[in-house]
Amino acid sequence: MTLKTIATTEAPAAIGPYSQAIQFGNLLFTSGQIPLGLDGQVVSQEIEEQTHQVFKNLEAVLSAAGSSFSKVIKATVFIKDMNQFAKVNEIYASYFGDHKPARSTVEVARLPKDVLVEIELIAATGVEL
Repeated sequence: MTLKTIATTEAPAAIGPYSQAIQFGNLLFTSGQIPLGLDGQVVSQEIEEQTHQVFKNLEAVLSAAGSSFSKVIKATVFIKDMNQFAKVNEIYASYFGDHKPARSTVEVARLPKDVLVEIELIAATGVEL
């Protein structure tokens, strides 16, 4: 098996020496997505808008690899303030519906561009679930 770089213009370009995602066999590993618009700017200072933008970016990366939220195996959520967790969790649930992938949530001191939330995923590709 080989590593395949996944890149899409439907999500912000990487802001460092990394890929939007890497596919290995039927597994997709996304880089952490932060709430940047296609122009590379942070969309808002509100946790709700930032979380929705993160999911919009993740959806574009998943789609570029032939995957979707229904094929997510594991999510890791990095949040600047755990007091905002309930808001993030409600939005998170709206994107996954009845599907409940494994998840870790970690409060961090600082995220790139001083955003409030970052999420990375591991998902299946090329398989029907």
